[in-house]
Amino acid sequence: MDAQLKLKSLLAQLNTVIVGKPAQIQDCVACLLAGGHLLIDDVPGVGKTTLAHALARSFGLQFSRVQFTSDLMPSDLSGVSIYERGKESFVFHPGPLFAQVLLADEINRASPKTQSALLEAMEEKQVTVEGETRPLPQPFFVIATQNPLDQLGTYALPESQLDRFLMRISLGYPDRASERALLAGADRRAMVDELPSLLAEGELAQLQATVLAVHAAGPLLDYVQDLIAATRSGQWFLQGLSPRAGIAVVRAAKAQALLSGRDYVAPDDVQAVLPQTIAHRLIPVGDSGRGAVEQVRAMVQAVPLP
Repeated sequence: MDAQLKLKSLLAQLNTVIVGKPAQIQDCVACLLAGGHLLIDDVPGVGKTTLAHALARSFGLQFSRVQFTSDLMPSDLSGVSIYERGKESFVFHPGPLFAQVLLADEINRASPKTQSALLEAMEEKQVTVEGETRPLPQPFFVIATQNPLDQLGTYALPESQLDRFLMRISLGYPDRASERALLAGADRRAMVDELPSLLAEGELAQLQATVLAVHAAGPLLDYVQDLIAATRSGQWFLQGLSPRAGIAVVRAAKAQALLSGRDYVAPDDVQAVLPQTIAHRLIPVGDSGRGAVEQVRAMVQAVPLP
């Protein structure tokens, strides 16, 4: 398998469905190659769910979609045991969590109790139901979509939940040319239904192993540590990054390097993935009026390159 050809084909196919957003699509592919969960945060109607479907189909993964609502219960995700008279015993019926990709649509419309039910699944790749621990399929990804918090009926995701997402991206409105292509073109959902799977069974695991083998030199890791230390200095953010977040930055940067055709991580790779990888884990200091993403970019400018 030529990894670079496969990756170029993946990116090209996804760009035919979500037009005018190549940087965001590259972030999504990097996130899945790094083995992380993805949060797509934007207003309704810009293609969040379509992108999630297209990712699952292009990667050849079995997926299930759950519309998160205020009355969704944890058992609606994990499954329940039902007494079957013929067998004279309780039989476990797995829920939609038991898929390789869970599309958690509008995740912040569910109650905190249901959101917290995802924590074990996202971190441990298993769920505990009625005292029994059950492994989830491999690989297992959560691709969640989220509406802005000022919309009616939304709950803020807890910090522990946000920390489980490797990346958070926003699609934003399309530019004029891309929107014209959407208006004049085929229905995007129909296009997704016809997308071929570009990865055979086992090829994603090979690509993920290739990502882990990408070299990160000592000075590059020093740079990552300098950035992590800057988040903890109190100058930019109320609370700094955890070691888990630092590991996520390195993994995402390795995937970004592979997508750029290199077998080593450069500072540019770290800077390219940093806002999407850490901004959702941080709260800016003071009343500068900058959001977390803008604050991360300002901090990057202040930290010397290796």
